[in-house]
Order: sequence, then C-alpha cells, then structure tokens
Amino acid sequence: MSSERITSGSSATVAPTGAGSPAAGPAPAAADAVTERLALDDNRAALSLYGERNANLKLIERQTGCQLHSRGNELTIVGPADDVAIARRLVEQLYVMARAGTPISPEDIGRAAVALRADGNVDLRDVFSDTILVAGRARPIAPKGLAQKRYVDAIRNFDIVFGIGPAGTGKTYLAMALAVRSLMEKQVKRIVLTRPAVEAGERLGFLPGSMEEKVSPYLRPLYDALHDMMDFDKADQLLARGLIEVAPIAFMRGRTLNDAFVILDEAQNTTGEQMKMFLTRLGFESKAVITGDVTQIDLPDNRRSGLTEAETLLSGIEGIAFRYFTEVDVVRHPLVQKIIRAYDRSGSSGGDRPR
Repeated sequence: MSSERITSGSSATVAPTGAGSPAAGPAPAAADAVTERLALDDNRAALSLYGERNANLKLIERQTGCQLHSRGNELTIVGPADDVAIARRLVEQLYVMARAGTPISPEDIGRAAVALRADGNVDLRDVFSDTILVAGRARPIAPKGLAQKRYVDAIRNFDIVFGIGPAGTGKTYLAMALAVRSLMEKQVKRIVLTRPAVEAGERLGFLPGSMEEKVSPYLRPLYDALHDMMDFDKADQLLARGLIEVAPIAFMRGRTLNDAFVILDEAQNTTGEQMKMFLTRLGFESKAVITGDVTQIDLPDNRRSGLTEAETLLSGIEGIAFRYFTEVDVVRHPLVQKIIRAYDRSGSSGGDRPR
C-alpha cells in the first residue's frame, strides 16, 4: 500500500466515477484541508475494508470527521490535517487486518477509532487479535478496545487488579475469561467468584428458602457469564467438584485462598471492612481482580464504599494495578453509552441505572 499527501490551500475533493462512488460524508472540505491518497494493492482486502456499499467508509467518515472517496483500489482522504492523520492510520491498520482475513465489523471500526485517538501509536492487531479464550460456542473472547487490552495485560502482569468503570465495559467478563483459561492451563487450582448481596442486607435471614436459594439471585450474573464461556455440563461439573466456587463475600471470612484466581464483582457495594477482609484472603500463587462502578453504590448514605476507600489507600503500591473505563468503552448496545452520558449530565448518582 502506497500513499501520497497533498496540502491544499483551497477546498480539495475527488470527483467520483462509476463504481468508485464516494462515501456520503460531512460538508465540503475547509480551506486548510489536506488530501491523502492511498493505493490499496489487494482488491479483496480493499472490498472488505470498504464494506457493502461503502458502509465502512461512511462509518470511518463519521468517526474521524474526514471525507473518504474510493475509486477502484485508490482511496482519497480529505479533511483537517489532524483528522486525516487519524483516518489514515485507521484505514492502514484496518486494511492490514482485512488482508490477514480478519472480519471488520462496524463495532470494530468505532472502537478502533477510539483506540487510535487515545494512543496514535497503538497497533490494532495487538488489541483485537489477543484471544483470551475460545468460548463454548467456538466464539473467541478478546479485548474490544484499548482500555480492555490494558486491563487484560494488567491482570496478566499483576497479582491484584482493580477494574473501575461503568456497566457494560467487560470488566467482570474479561476477568472471568482469564480465570477460566488459567484453570484450564493449570496455572491455578480453582476459581472463586464472589460479590456482595447488599440489597438483602441484614434481612437475608427473613427470605424464604435455604441460604443458597437466598443468595442465588445476587450471584446469578456470575453463573450466566460462566455458562456463556463453557457448556452447562462442564461448568456444573467444575462447580460440583469445587474447582469453581460462587459465593457471597461474607463466606470469604476466615479463609486463605492459595493457588486461586479470585474475582470480586460489584465491589462498590462492599464496606471498608469487607474489602480489607477480602484483600487479606489472598494466599500464595493467587491472583485477585476487583471490579466495580463507583457511580452505582447501593450502600446506605452513611457507609463509605470499600472500593473508593481502597482506591485511595492502595494507589501506588507496587504489585497492585488500577485500570479505568469510561462510557466510550461500553460494549453493550450502543444506546447504553448514550444512557450513561445522559445520567452523567444530569448529575444523578446513577443508583437506578441498568446493570
């Protein structure tokens, strides 16, 4: 792939002809626009990059604010210099991925653009090709953005990692995928998944049923994620043998967890005492991941979250890593990002946000 750059003192566009119709884009280029021309030497990869009816090019335009025009295997990018630089890097890296046979989805383009804006030197192949686990349905689990990649790398390299950010950013799901892989590769002997049952509070004993039936609704999301990564029979077998344990955080008291991958979910709803108790359970050859969203604290107003307290007390300690997510890292339905932004703008605590 070769490229050519033209700096223009006036509006710069490329007229379309035939099948090379341009992607419908923003307004005509400004007077200080620059033009980059890229020659894509692999027609198959170029078609994959363009998408059906140039859909991918239109999405790149919206993500970068540039105009993109295609004529055969020549692609022209027009816009302000900084935006053109982002668009060119995005096109070049997506083209390399397309040549390697990697499918390019609209979601990937949006996340790739965010990653490049955060770090212009990032290699998108390192982000999107880091397969953590092939799930039970033969669906690979891999980071879907730069924040997720940095989070995954931190879990690999540190014994205690805090993942803090809004719902839907993959904090718990990715940690569980890494835990399952560690168990399968015999790096750990067991997985322990835990979360607080705050909503039940001291009234847990008044709920009908056995203790397991009482806490089960609060642990259901962990079971759901586990069953999404392996078939039900395999998961149930591991649970029955105690190789995977799902329990409320109160059950961690008095234990020492050696050779274990431990995940504390919904950590914003722990008290300071619970967080200290959990962190001091960690034994030899073990790893702990703590995830939470500090905007969704369900504790009474007079109780400080153990997650926010740990963030204050433990930042800077060697061997402990903090990784943060924002609404741009949400990998659920696109409307979830807009919902989170709306609550943030309103100044709401977010206690009623969907999880």
